[in-house]
Amino acid sequence: MKKNIFKILAKINKAVLPKYYKRDLKNLKKWEQAIVGYKYWVTTNALD
Repeated sequence: MKKNIFKILAKINKAVLPKYYKRDLKNLKKWEQAIVGYKYWVTTNALD
């Protein structure tokens, strides 16, 4: 059940949130770093 919720969240994140894979993570603003951290958290929980 938990894994399915995270998979749905991952699909929503992919469609809605911006992509930061070409940018240097050290130069991101704090709110952009929070988005990257949130996307990482959702992705790792969806894959477990």
